[in-house]
Amino acid sequence: MHNRQPGRRMVLGAAALGAGAAVFGTAGQASAGQRAVPQELPVPLIVGHRGASGYRPEHTFGSYQLALDMGADVIEQDLVPTKDGHLVCRHENDITATTDVSAHPEFADRKTTKSVDGVKLTGWFTEDFTLAELKTLRAKERIPGTRQHNTLYDGVWEVPTFEEVLQWAEREGRKRGRRVWLHIETKHPTYFRGLGLGLEERLAKALRAHGRHRKNSPNFLQSFEPSSIQRLDKLVDCPKVVLLGTLKDRPWDFTTSGDPRTVADLVKPEGLKWLARFAQGIGPDLTVIIPRDKDGKLGEPSSVVKDAHAAGLVLHPYTVRNENTFLPPDYRRGTDPNGYGDSLGFFKALLGTGIDGLFSDNPDTALLAAAQFRKH
Repeated sequence: MHNRQPGRRMVLGAAALGAGAAVFGTAGQASAGQRAVPQELPVPLIVGHRGASGYRPEHTFGSYQLALDMGADVIEQDLVPTKDGHLVCRHENDITATTDVSAHPEFADRKTTKSVDGVKLTGWFTEDFTLAELKTLRAKERIPGTRQHNTLYDGVWEVPTFEEVLQWAEREGRKRGRRVWLHIETKHPTYFRGLGLGLEERLAKALRAHGRHRKNSPNFLQSFEPSSIQRLDKLVDCPKVVLLGTLKDRPWDFTTSGDPRTVADLVKPEGLKWLARFAQGIGPDLTVIIPRDKDGKLGEPSSVVKDAHAAGLVLHPYTVRNENTFLPPDYRRGTDPNGYGDSLGFFKALLGTGIDGLFSDNPDTALLAAAQFRKH
């Protein structure tokens, strides 16, 4: 457990931001040490990862609504396209594990093998279905062995479109008297652009239609491919976050373009300065923030939080889940891998590094931990 450091965040005042506005500075002009945190959001904020996916099948309105009702500050969507160019919310374009597609004999011939970002996958893929076809499917729990209780909701909800999510956010915002924040990811953008299904233009068009394309709009845009964020930076002005895997990982667009840099290079001061030209934040893997020792236990925090803040970037690392199987060994409790461990303790260790937000499948647990770190 590390000492918390709430004073390391800089929240710009209402006079600088305007009442209720969220401004992250001019694109490409991040000032060293000047991080503009959205005035209406708390710090650290909690992102409902795929909704409240610890309790409902991910990327369903059941999951999104529960996350919002639990008090999550931001709700995440992952976007993939259909064959006819609609954006839908799935963590992957491979829908084998997250829908009942295998139970539909009319789609048996759609099962195929593809290479997505260098990984060979066999199953059913959104880009092979029209939206009308996809809407005949029902969502189900992705990891039923770990979250058996979520299988109760298999078949209850369909696959949501991004347009439906935007309409839902507007309805819920009116009902609650406050804006509903979204954290929106482009999935496999290089892969889809190669299929003629570019994500960024479709996303920008949807955001513009709903007035969510401005600097003060209530959404973050995110991607594991820096080039996708660079493309979005030319299309819309809302805040953007580059997602980063483990230190040894290399963004797929870097692989295809021949850029030799890895995440380890991008989290060095010069790499962070480069990212700050077109992004306002980073979303690193948890191990980038606090490395693990040879046994998988937490080590000492890295300098990434300090270095990112010095570059003017906020940090929204991912993802904390309550189950033992997803926790470092020193935070597991009991012998059941699917039982809950000391996720509260793990949350507090991460939040103590001075990060600006955190993704969690269990927003209620995360919010309980975050409350101790927020300025009142």
